[in-house]
Amino acid sequence: MSQIPVVLIPGLLCDSLLWAPQIGTLSDIADCWVASPTGADSIESLAAQLLERAPFPQFSLAGLSMGGYVALEIMRQAPGRVLKLALLDTSARADTPEQTERRHALIEIARRGRFAEVTNLLLPALVNRARSYDRQIVGTIRAMARNVGEEAFYRQESAIIRRIDSRPHLEAIRCPTLVLCGHQDAITPPPLHRELASGINGAKLVLIGDCGHLSTIEQPEEVNLALRAWLTD
Repeated sequence: MSQIPVVLIPGLLCDSLLWAPQIGTLSDIADCWVASPTGADSIESLAAQLLERAPFPQFSLAGLSMGGYVALEIMRQAPGRVLKLALLDTSARADTPEQTERRHALIEIARRGRFAEVTNLLLPALVNRARSYDRQIVGTIRAMARNVGEEAFYRQESAIIRRIDSRPHLEAIRCPTLVLCGHQDAITPPPLHRELASGINGAKLVLIGDCGHLSTIEQPEEVNLALRAWLTD
């Protein structure tokens, strides 16, 4: 059996480490390429860059959080290249004024020379409370933020703030779609995923118990089972 081409898109201040548990476990069926959504300050440009750089003419596409925003934009720009879609811990909605205000506050903290504090402030919302003291998970989150860096953080936040409301475009998605999130996701909670799944014809909704926003590293075994079923169904 030939391997399935898969494009994986990380979220804000995340890189390939976010998908490491999936890449390793799914390597028997999937040829995974991890995008780096750091080079532009709009979701539209990030999607266009990914489409230009992706090594596959067609692929299954998975995005987590901000990666989901980029994935939804790819579905608008080049739906014919996407064989299957997986949206993890994300939302189809635009930023709320309250969310935008919090993002600007984090940007201001970073610009004052305290970029390292941004991760500390985000951590309580990124993982389930029970894992906020897990050294491996917290270490991975800190390492990803360092790898992405301050300047890319500004571009990513600008892109997120200016993203469009994707809900009117969901009905145009025709490929098999998985919508997945952690039950305790504090940033994009389950109701937003029920909304996503109900807007996409035939989408499958999977909720992962004992799990926060970064499901791929919090509950990798459960996520891997869902992604394997999504790829092989």
